[in-house]
Amino acid sequence: MRYTTFGRTGLRVSELVLGAMTFGEQGGVGAPIEECRRICDAYAAAGGNFVDTAINYRGGASEEILGELLAGRRDRFVVATKYTVTRDPADPNGGGNHRKNLRLSLETSLRRLRTDHIDVYWVHIWDRHTPIEETMRALDDAVTAGKVLYVGVSDAPAWMVSRANTLAEWRGWTPFAGLQVPYSLINRDAERELLPMAEAYGLTVTAWSPLGGGVLSGKYNAGQPEDRTRLSRDSINERDLGIARVVHEVASELGVTPAQVALGWTRQRGGVLPIIGARTVDQLLDNLGCTAVTLPPELVVRLETTTGFSLGFPADFIAQTTPWVLGAAAL
Repeated sequence: MRYTTFGRTGLRVSELVLGAMTFGEQGGVGAPIEECRRICDAYAAAGGNFVDTAINYRGGASEEILGELLAGRRDRFVVATKYTVTRDPADPNGGGNHRKNLRLSLETSLRRLRTDHIDVYWVHIWDRHTPIEETMRALDDAVTAGKVLYVGVSDAPAWMVSRANTLAEWRGWTPFAGLQVPYSLINRDAERELLPMAEAYGLTVTAWSPLGGGVLSGKYNAGQPEDRTRLSRDSINERDLGIARVVHEVASELGVTPAQVALGWTRQRGGVLPIIGARTVDQLLDNLGCTAVTLPPELVVRLETTTGFSLGFPADFIAQTTPWVLGAAAL
């Protein structure tokens, strides 16, 4: 396992992030605590140190299980959790990115995780109703109090993240060091605005659903799986299945698994760390094998061609008009 610094900080994180969304059996198919322990131990044995959860995963069980599993070795891990999603649907202030929910969510997560600080605290989803100034100042106060070390943002538009970090720079607040977005061969939307913005600001990107909800593992091509995920076979279109078939073909040529090819593709984008989630140790070990996979350029082109992805406007328009705009200076 290799390590990289998290954004423009000195915090060192492993190249694969362990997603703890599967920790717990509440609310659907997940992993019981003993299997979670084996998953966590196998990840640590491989050199992994970055674990990602959220206040709402498995109704809070994910944080509670993670807190139990890391007892006695918590300082060896970079623990990340998120807030935004409501703690109580009946409470009008139970969710959102405002200061009140941040404070109460943070205290809840600290208690569940059995720790006095969160290494990386994520804003889970953009809240259109809370001024970004309030959120950034509240996060900075949490950092000043020593309860949070670094902050990041998930599932938000590029313009908002850019504005937030500009405000932080101007006012001396703690800026976002990381960005969390969905990114896979099935969903390349982040390439349009979010990944270029992250590169410009030096943000580390953690990619959720790098297997496209499990589609890129190939299990849906083989028929309806016994362990249903949040995606049903009926909701997966032929484009997705076609991409999965090409991933399987490339995997066969390289002598690796489809999941390793899909994760390898996500990893080859600089500054992007895939979040690997697993319900069994075997799934985890298969995913960890992606670190040994190198995709030749011609296979990368083959994989990307099958997605039919386009950057769209304005990126395509700017590229097309570059010779017209710059003349002899166009490269």
